[in-house]
Amino acid sequence: NLLIIVENSQVSPVVTQKAKERKKIIDGQYKCFEKMNRDQPYNKSGVQTESPYCNRTWDGWLCWDDTPAGTYTSQNCPNYFPDFDSTEKVTKYCDETGNWFRHPETNRTWSNYTLCIAHTKDKLKMAYILYYMAIVGHALSIVSLLISLAIFFYFRSLSCQRITLHKNLFCSYVLNSAFTIVNLITVVNNPKVVQRNPIGCKVLHFFHMYMLGCNYFWMLCEGIYLHTLIVVAVFAEEQHLHWYYLLGWGFPLVPASIHAVARKKYFDDNCWMSVETHLLYVVHGPIMAALLVNLFFLLNIVRVLVTKLRDTHRAESNMYMKAVRATLILVPLLGIQFVIFPWRPENRLAGEIYDYIMHILMHYQGLLVATIFCFFNGEVQGALKRQWMQYKAQWGQRRREHCSMRSTSYTATSITEVPTFMYHNDCNSEHLNGKQTEDSELVALKTGDTYA
Repeated sequence: NLLIIVENSQVSPVVTQKAKERKKIIDGQYKCFEKMNRDQPYNKSGVQTESPYCNRTWDGWLCWDDTPAGTYTSQNCPNYFPDFDSTEKVTKYCDETGNWFRHPETNRTWSNYTLCIAHTKDKLKMAYILYYMAIVGHALSIVSLLISLAIFFYFRSLSCQRITLHKNLFCSYVLNSAFTIVNLITVVNNPKVVQRNPIGCKVLHFFHMYMLGCNYFWMLCEGIYLHTLIVVAVFAEEQHLHWYYLLGWGFPLVPASIHAVARKKYFDDNCWMSVETHLLYVVHGPIMAALLVNLFFLLNIVRVLVTKLRDTHRAESNMYMKAVRATLILVPLLGIQFVIFPWRPENRLAGEIYDYIMHILMHYQGLLVATIFCFFNGEVQGALKRQWMQYKAQWGQRRREHCSMRSTSYTATSITEVPTFMYHNDCNSEHLNGKQTEDSELVALKTGDTYA
């Protein structure tokens, strides 16, 4: 009752944290005593043995089973305290006489918890590095995606259904990155908000899950469009896009809503920040299914292009093959974290490498999508080159006209004291339209007769 009163009263976060830690320890102790009473007496290979062993025990934080003499036993560190790393191991030694090891200084039974906090500072530093990597990645993604969208909207020559799908895909990534940055800054890096647990942080989490689904279902739309265009419709140019809008923007609402309801009812932690729940697969499951379906579509497209379009429609097949290659590269890259997410290596160095790779794949997706679908797109590069050449031609024309006007002004003004031959050093190539130096000197001599 005292713990319930403490948790429900208006006390400082430190006191509340201490109460929660104490409650976890008491729950662990209760479960340990239940387990010790329930387990059968110690035996080896199913046969009662007289060999010495250490009795099952509760050391104050963890529960230990009966252990053979002369062996070490270990288990993961408890999650009672914020500075404990639950991926590290606690060890306990049973000596040859069948007694638990006693610390020489205190002469009390001792479990080795030193690894639980051995790398706390290093891991805190790494956590901040990963945190800022995520913010920088999403910021770069937003910038690159907005530039790509500006290019797609500016050049009318790029307007087609495939580019329309690209625009929607890019918009979903922009919104997802924006929600992620807001969540990282206002919730993840703000313990006071997490402690207050406002409804706003859960609403933000819902939209984050929704936009995550939109990313991958718009990628599925890209695959379905190409599959329909090449395999089903045999190079038909126009498709009804309202079905794609329904799949890309509408369907992800279903898993996101189910996840929110289930999280509220079965795992209602503060701001829904914990990832220690299988309810996340309500969102991740459809995403993995979309990736697998997309991969099947793309492999089937490649099969058709290779077998049926080798000698006919060569120009069209080359064009479609470029789009297929771009999507084939992106699909496995963008979804790999959902495939290998549960298998983080236990080794500390391998785990750090894993974390860096996962953060790059998860938080730099928008930059990757913009690079492959826009900046490396041959049509976009061609449009930009044509625009640049047109700009250079217009700028050169204005420069020539400007220099021509200045030349005429100098020649026509008889009261100026500046010799005309000095002017050709400014822009002789423009106002002489390609004449050589001796031609400009001839012009200067002619204009000199005017002064005479």
